[in-house]
Amino acid sequence: MDELVGRKIPYSASAEQAVIGSMLIDSRCIPDVIEKVKAEDFYLKSNRDVFETIYQMFAYAQTIDPVTVVDQMKVRGVYSEETERNLADVMRMTPTAANALEYAAIVRDRALLRRLGDTAGEISEMVYEGSGEADAVLEAAERKIYMLRQGRNVGGLLPISAVINTVFDQLSEAAASGKKIPGLSTGLPDLDRQILGLNRSDFILIAARPGMGKTSLALNIALHVAVSLKKTVAFFSLEMSREQLVTRLLSKAAMVPSQNLLTGQLSNEQWRQIAEAAQLMSSSDIRIDDNPSLSVSDMNAACRRVPDLGLVCIDYLQLMQSAGSKNNWSNESRTQAVSDMSRMLKIMAKELNVPVICLSQLNRASESRQDKRPLLSDLRESGAIEQDADVVIALYRDGYYNKECENPNLAEAIVLKNRKGSTGTVNLNWLAEYTSFVSYEGNREEDY
Repeated sequence: MDELVGRKIPYSASAEQAVIGSMLIDSRCIPDVIEKVKAEDFYLKSNRDVFETIYQMFAYAQTIDPVTVVDQMKVRGVYSEETERNLADVMRMTPTAANALEYAAIVRDRALLRRLGDTAGEISEMVYEGSGEADAVLEAAERKIYMLRQGRNVGGLLPISAVINTVFDQLSEAAASGKKIPGLSTGLPDLDRQILGLNRSDFILIAARPGMGKTSLALNIALHVAVSLKKTVAFFSLEMSREQLVTRLLSKAAMVPSQNLLTGQLSNEQWRQIAEAAQLMSSSDIRIDDNPSLSVSDMNAACRRVPDLGLVCIDYLQLMQSAGSKNNWSNESRTQAVSDMSRMLKIMAKELNVPVICLSQLNRASESRQDKRPLLSDLRESGAIEQDADVVIALYRDGYYNKECENPNLAEAIVLKNRKGSTGTVNLNWLAEYTSFVSYEGNREEDY
């Protein structure tokens, strides 16, 4: 179609051939090249078939040269009568493997231009077909451009061979890292072991009745990820102000009672602790938005503009606005809105490819039971939330209901749902004066 209307498709046959020729001339450049380009970046199918073959051979540590590649192409069923002649031409036309990364950069650039053209066409179709309101079309356009910027395709059928290669890379990366858990650590080793950390694209729900410490646990995790793991954290607070959140973070980081911070009654030693904690926190990258009328689309758009994002926290689900929402909700419409928002949050986690933690209120059903420990059915306003979430953690403190209990500081993080592992209860210690959680019985294991 592009040729018919006089438009030239952006690709460079010579650059594609030079990349393949470099890999065949000197296999030492292959690890660097496959980090730069993927098989789908090659426009010509013959070049794409050769690259895919070399990629798979490299993944399985096979010897790579023109003879072995031809043999493997026969095994894969992508060999043709012209294959050997094409490879001979490629070898002859490639002057040196020293410039392999420059050739790869050209191939990647042309592939990005092609995808950008395709995306622009899709956006034009949405506009002229009248397939939605302006805000919805703008949101879809932003999502498509963001995915291009991240180097990922928006939907589409992908061969299982490509997915297997990606999984193989993830396995190799996990084995090389030596980490005990695949995801980011929460800073609470017992909880990490139960949920295997905070994994990319996971939608994690922390649910509890008011006063149980939902916000405190989210701040615990955010502080650990930002300070100890050096990741960027986006924290959306629809209930508390930025100042209130930072005061809590300072109390935990400095181990100074929050009451003292609020009243200003601080000793010289406490001032020193706060100054050190403030300096430590200032060197981290926690970004806080306390706009109380944010929608999921607003948060998604804001997160797309944050470079090297590692974690998103939202406090809390029932206070969020859905797109075009109104204040005069009926019970049915509000339940549907919360269901829609939970689904959008899962989509957001997948698109951003980072863990998204969202806090949620529980309904009053648990209050009327003798055993007040939360159940999945206690999630407020929407049963769809439990379907969308990858992990559901409910918080419970017996000391909240029974001041005479044996251990009023004992808290339970009850994993009610866990797509990556088992459910169960993790015991934590609740430090009320610091509004903070620590490992049970003072277990301060080293972070993963």
